[in-house]
Amino acid sequence: MCMTCGCGTGDVHVEDAGHAHTHTHTDDSTHSPAHDHAQGTHEHVHEAAHEHSHTHADGSVHRHDPAHAHAHEHGHRSAEGQMHTHADGTTHAHAHHDPAHTHGADALHYGAGMAGNSAPGVTQSRLVQIERDILSKNDSIAMRNRAALAQRGIFALNLVSSPGSGKTTLLVRSIERLAGRLPVAVIEGDQQTSVDAERIRATGAAAIQINTGKGCHLDAAMIETALQRLAPTEDSVLMIENVGNLVCPAAFDLGEAHKVVVLSVTEGEDKPLKYPDMFHAASLMLLNKVDLLPHLSFDVERCLEYARRINPSIQILQVSATSGAGMDAWLGWIESGAHAARRQRPDPVAALPHLEQVATLKRRVAELEAQVTRLQSS
Repeated sequence: MCMTCGCGTGDVHVEDAGHAHTHTHTDDSTHSPAHDHAQGTHEHVHEAAHEHSHTHADGSVHRHDPAHAHAHEHGHRSAEGQMHTHADGTTHAHAHHDPAHTHGADALHYGAGMAGNSAPGVTQSRLVQIERDILSKNDSIAMRNRAALAQRGIFALNLVSSPGSGKTTLLVRSIERLAGRLPVAVIEGDQQTSVDAERIRATGAAAIQINTGKGCHLDAAMIETALQRLAPTEDSVLMIENVGNLVCPAAFDLGEAHKVVVLSVTEGEDKPLKYPDMFHAASLMLLNKVDLLPHLSFDVERCLEYARRINPSIQILQVSATSGAGMDAWLGWIESGAHAARRQRPDPVAALPHLEQVATLKRRVAELEAQVTRLQSS
């Protein structure tokens, strides 16, 4: 259970074609009760409160009490900012705004400690350790997802936003316009219902719904299960529509190529400053619903300046799914990434053992094919 938002206490449901489902507990025991769901099969993952041990890189081992099994905070923070280390050893920092700069003298700021978070009766160092334990496991699965996607030449995007930003409508319009150009599959994340997945399927694209229950974000394990069931085609685009939330999804790597943050002009230009981790983690910001600008007092330039203040390298596109403004640039960005994923797809033959022998055989096959062609043309 997340100490700040309560996520992780509900069931996780991943759509399937059948009706049986499995309950997986933290002690690895499973059982399959005879449940029927109108929406199809779901996988329920329960986080039972079992004591467990944790081994550090130096070989030391300590045990976590049941409360630890549920508690997590998102991202790794130091006094200077948020440090996040992936399973492949890469580390990046999430910049944080200066509390003194953005909070008045009478503000109560609970994110000033090294954990960037607080919980009654739990020290900052304990919060940091809890956070590292949770994200370390997530990142190892995310690395596995990323390798599997790269092996198949799949370009995966993690779309994140507040509820009501218009990202599902934007996704539907994008799929419709990419028809015949790129195959697209979608993983939909919501706390409840399959409404968005049904909207996606109506376009003809393959889609699978993940319901997170009380969870406020998707994680890498959910995506791994969904990928096995969805089985997107090679050289395709995978769109992951995360749960509407500008906080928790920022810290969870799913194995995607990029996070794309969708910000609607109806939300206010100060969102990058209020939710800096998300905008720092994103490669691209889509400023959506720009067709409504004549009816609002939204300051576009100020919004763009705020986003670049948090993340100087972020790309920004202004779009409208309704009017079509900016859609060509957005689809061009997707196509460019998809083509790059195809080019970088590993050669399965080159990955075999005895590479020198394989290379020699490939050259010999090419020579024989050329000889056959000459004989046929003579």
